[in-house]
Amino acid sequence: MGREFGDAVRKIIEPTGLTHRKIAEELGWDEAKLSDLVRGKGGVTEADLMQLLGFCRVKPPEVQRLLALFNETRENGYLQIPEDGIPDQVRLLIDQERLANAVTVWSMNLVPGHLQTVDYMRALVAKGTPNEAVDYEDVIRARIARRELFHWSRTFVFYIHEQALHLPVGGPDVMKDQLIHLGGMAERSYITVRIVPTALGGHAGVSGSFLQLSYQKFDPVIFIESKTSSLFLEDKASLATYSSVLKLLDAQALDEQESKELIKSILT
Repeated sequence: MGREFGDAVRKIIEPTGLTHRKIAEELGWDEAKLSDLVRGKGGVTEADLMQLLGFCRVKPPEVQRLLALFNETRENGYLQIPEDGIPDQVRLLIDQERLANAVTVWSMNLVPGHLQTVDYMRALVAKGTPNEAVDYEDVIRARIARRELFHWSRTFVFYIHEQALHLPVGGPDVMKDQLIHLGGMAERSYITVRIVPTALGGHAGVSGSFLQLSYQKFDPVIFIESKTSSLFLEDKASLATYSSVLKLLDAQALDEQESKELIKSILT
């Protein structure tokens, strides 16, 4: 969660109109210390943070939020479970994806959320476990807003198991539109779609789907989503493990052209 914390610190500094160098001078800090704080890295204490928040005249509710985020940055992972048991997983993930310059997805059973059509999303909701506390149209709107992340300044790599392309979500017409959309997105220069063929049998991603976010100024993070919670993993052991999985999937998946041809073959 260092990315979220660093972004929050930048936002409380901006209204002062002061440069980082000037703020560091006023606080009696080295500029590198403030830089580490803004980047969500270590090397600062809770007392240091409180000194900065006081200097920036941050209001008590925001102070409490930033303190909580600061303490979370010291953990190996971050588990999001709200009081009502229904995490706002999509928006939380989008906040992190906006800061990333590369997104890598492994999806074992479904077309990845970034690439889903609205009808495909609605079909999944219709067949899922209903919860009266959830506004599913609001969830769909949030997922649609996720498309705004697609931009040439970022790179996206999607590893998808072939079984996801054959799972008849919503019926033939919905799946036809979904595969046409998937094939069209695969033509974009900054989007790579790689299919892991069913014929391969066992593969590196059998433990489940996940997403890797990579940043210019931070270490990568792994995101895993379940029905009632979302988990961000940042510890070195987890990052190394999931990096190995992606490396193996890269070797096991069809290349880009073969993947496009497979998608087209299912359509015909």
